[in-house]
Amino acid sequence: MSDQINIAVVGASSLEGKAALEILAEDKDLSLGQVFVVDDEAQAGGRVEFEGKHLRIQPLAKFDFSQVQVALFFVGADLAEEYAPKAAGQGCVVIDDSDCFRLDDDVPLVIADVNPEAVAGYKESGIIANPNGCVNMLLTAIKPLHDAAGVTRINISTYQSASGRGQAGVEELAAQATAMFNMRDIKAKVFAKQLAFNLLPMIGALENNGYSREEMKIVREVGRLLGDQAPSVNPTTVRVPVFHGHAMTVHLETRDKLTAEAAARLLAQAPGVTVVDVDSEEAYPTPVTCAVGSDKVMVGRLREDISHPKGLDLWLVADNLRKGSALNSVQTCKILIKDYL
Repeated sequence: MSDQINIAVVGASSLEGKAALEILAEDKDLSLGQVFVVDDEAQAGGRVEFEGKHLRIQPLAKFDFSQVQVALFFVGADLAEEYAPKAAGQGCVVIDDSDCFRLDDDVPLVIADVNPEAVAGYKESGIIANPNGCVNMLLTAIKPLHDAAGVTRINISTYQSASGRGQAGVEELAAQATAMFNMRDIKAKVFAKQLAFNLLPMIGALENNGYSREEMKIVREVGRLLGDQAPSVNPTTVRVPVFHGHAMTVHLETRDKLTAEAAARLLAQAPGVTVVDVDSEEAYPTPVTCAVGSDKVMVGRLREDISHPKGLDLWLVADNLRKGSALNSVQTCKILIKDYL
């Protein structure tokens, strides 16, 4: 293979696709050849910015994937299911951000900062799956603690921003807030109910056990990523009136006692993690002021649980578009190129 890599960003007009293009432009370790921007028929012919230039979006249905070595997919599961195998069949490796292939035994599920060795499994299908963004956040922070002390149980509540539903979610939140300030009726189409100045304690349809689809994604993907050593997970997912950046409260229980100080030392050494000093009342990370634009999972409010002898409590924030999605695709791509192509 040439020293330069040709890449297609599929779903280039999406928030995650644009974030991936920004990260590719910033990354000086990648030797890029041609970068193609691709999207569905509705977006084809438009333009997106890359390295100061405006690239014309090519239609997904007609794109020749034999031109590229890697395709980063940021489209819905329906388009991923149809086109990712076709792209892989034309000789490129697909790194897919949808939930289409995450539980497929023939497709490795990869968090670059957690299980980079799993990239090796791409040869079976030619596809690598990104996990749910909250799973990426959670395990980036939890895996070092799990390796050291054996996490046995996790209770989490996620606080997920409007951008988790894409540009349409951001626009609906903005429109609802504007309507409220102007004393107009609130319209909800993207979200089930009014999101502006409100909290929605369910993301996705309910499954038979009373948990939402988003909650069960977390349970299933953590199980697949950690295998036989996976802790039990009890999640609640909440949509919050924030444009960008996800947050999460985490209560975990461990097999071996782990002090807050020891946990902080482990996390300070972990890739992809920044620990915020807990000694100051003001020193805690927030999605808007700390996470947006950052490539780290930020950990704050780290403390020992007063209700459990082997419990820890943490507060996590991360940029859901970068750290939770696009960055992992690019990091996985770099591992693939360096070690396997």
